[in-house]
Amino acid sequence: MGKYLFIAEKPSVAQQFAATLGESMSKGDGYQESEHLVVTWCLGHLVTMSYPEVYDQKYKKWSLDTLPFIPSTYKYEVIGSARKQFAVVKKLLNRPDVERIYVCTDSGREGEYIYRLVRQMADVKGKDERRVWIDSQTEEEIRRGIHEAKPLSAYDNLASSAYLRAQEDYLMGINFSRALTLRYGRSMASYLGEKYCVVSVGRVMTCVLGMVVKREREIRSFQETPFYRIFLLTEKNGCSFSAEWRAVKGSRYENSPLLYAQNGFKKREDAEAFVRDLSKNLPLQAAVDKCEKKTEKKNPPLLYNLAELQNDCSRMFHISPDQTLNYVQDLYEKKLVTYPRTDARVLSTAISKEIDRNIKGLLNFQPAAAYAKKALDDGKWRTIAKTKYVDDKQITDHYALIPTGQGLGALKSLKGTEYGVYCAIVRRFLSIFYPPAIYRKISLTLDAEGEKFFSSYRVLEDEGYLAVMKKQKDAQGDQPASGNEDAADREATVQEASDKEAADRALGEVLEKLRKGEKLPVREYEIREGKTSPPKRYNSGSMILAMENAGQLIEDEELREQIRSTGIGTSATRAEILKKLVNNRYIALSSKTQILTPTLLGEMIYDVVRCSIRSLLDPALTASWEKGLGYVADGKVTPEQYTETMDGYVSKWTNFVKSVHNETQMVPMYNEAAAFYKARTVTGHAGGSGKRRPSGKTKAKAAGSPPGKASGRAAGQSNRKSDQDGG
Repeated sequence: MGKYLFIAEKPSVAQQFAATLGESMSKGDGYQESEHLVVTWCLGHLVTMSYPEVYDQKYKKWSLDTLPFIPSTYKYEVIGSARKQFAVVKKLLNRPDVERIYVCTDSGREGEYIYRLVRQMADVKGKDERRVWIDSQTEEEIRRGIHEAKPLSAYDNLASSAYLRAQEDYLMGINFSRALTLRYGRSMASYLGEKYCVVSVGRVMTCVLGMVVKREREIRSFQETPFYRIFLLTEKNGCSFSAEWRAVKGSRYENSPLLYAQNGFKKREDAEAFVRDLSKNLPLQAAVDKCEKKTEKKNPPLLYNLAELQNDCSRMFHISPDQTLNYVQDLYEKKLVTYPRTDARVLSTAISKEIDRNIKGLLNFQPAAAYAKKALDDGKWRTIAKTKYVDDKQITDHYALIPTGQGLGALKSLKGTEYGVYCAIVRRFLSIFYPPAIYRKISLTLDAEGEKFFSSYRVLEDEGYLAVMKKQKDAQGDQPASGNEDAADREATVQEASDKEAADRALGEVLEKLRKGEKLPVREYEIREGKTSPPKRYNSGSMILAMENAGQLIEDEELREQIRSTGIGTSATRAEILKKLVNNRYIALSSKTQILTPTLLGEMIYDVVRCSIRSLLDPALTASWEKGLGYVADGKVTPEQYTETMDGYVSKWTNFVKSVHNETQMVPMYNEAAAFYKARTVTGHAGGSGKRRPSGKTKAKAAGSPPGKASGRAAGQSNRKSDQDGG
């Protein structure tokens, strides 16, 4: 009987498999081996796509004459730094005594691609290859994955989509980056006072840059408009409260041109005249016109997927999506949580049947032990499969991100923010086994001089699942070690929240007793100035959500519905895309607030793309490419069909860039953007004096190498890992 070979994506994962397999193993150079088994690993990617000059030396120098570059057959090569490990893996894959190969790379498109490239370069033939697909690295899940491993051929469509995604990024990166750099790079460099400027673009990266620039320009063009609202201040049994006027049906100002909106005047003098009119008759009184009371329920939110977790961590801990992914990947490798790169926010039916194991494991996690015990005692987990938190139709590769209830020994090694990330996942998970929070809502309508004033109050009657979630804000242990608040600040915040809750409850009791027709004294009418607000800048977390929910950015209703479940990039690549934009100095990321803003160079590249390959900035197109890759993975579209569309798009727009000569027309656009970076503008040809530089921090260095140097390996070479991740 031959041996079984297990190949993992990383050495740490291989160690988990080796420990689970339970055989005494000796260590080799790049592998472990027992009497019946061999375990080896990749180092992430071992193989990559070859540079253009490998096809022909003429591609080494960047030239419009050699574009578009679209190979009929793609070439691949072993990454230089990984040659030693690749040689080990190749030898093991082809060893005569290896009868079966278990592919244990990450369970997703990228993990599939990593192994397929190794298999291709190692020329593996005649082996029984099986795919292990797991949702966590617990021993039970690893054993299940091995036992249920399917033939590798069952994942051929997924592999095809992985190859096509890499080829697409490669073609767009090389052709568009070279074409745009050759057309606009020299004039941009001269404008910036730099030696050279590489215009690095990508299928997803450029679209995200466009979102940041568009939002910044919306903010700049926003015109603040003041308006004036009227409030009635009254009291009952010592409790003061207010109500806001609206020009509803029957109001003397109904549909008046003096109003900015139904609840505000355009001019203060008109608001003052209205208040004088209301104050003519003494004593000032208001009658209760309506007092509606109802109970509202708020259910626990759905479970975390990676995007939701990245958004919350950006808000709670002020860390970037890339940092969040690194933390949660570490938690995954320590068996503490399930597979992180998931888009699903629900559980599968299968896992829901044994979810009590995850809850029971948390009895040993002191901060959550009491909540886990209550969840078990209440027994809601027994019927969780009948709720919205379980839905097989919403799951593609993996269910939601949840704690395994295992690996708790590794908690000792967690510090600060990483510990807080784990706590957030635990609390979100446990909350779904708790009842909804119950609020008592009181909606009040007052009548004063024939005008209607409205007020609404909501009082928490039963905190339900909020008992689990509230501690996320209060517990010192959940906060990053470098947080700005000290213990006294947190205690003061908790006390303030408690005092407000008590005051709200007291007011609610008073309002509950109000009856229609009851008269209330009006202490005064107050004019409050309001102002319209500009759109908010993206922060790193809200950008991840915007990328995930690309359909919301699309105006065409039919197309929006068509790609409703498709985002820009994938859960595995979005953080890396943001990181690349920051590293290229196209956008700036505040480490303190996580706010994203464009740089001058980023805005110039946006204008260049907008005037040449505008569709690269379109979320609809970017999301539709991802949708198409999904169709390939599902077997609904053939690789040949997708390739034909992809090659046609790249060829069409590369040739268009070659045909235009609008470099000088870009100067007014550069000037308009530069005005917001305290930089002197120029006139005439962008080649100008060559002396102009943005001041201070706005100075932008070009990303990558200049055309014709460094073997043509400037920005836009999409065979680098960051480009393979969807850039």
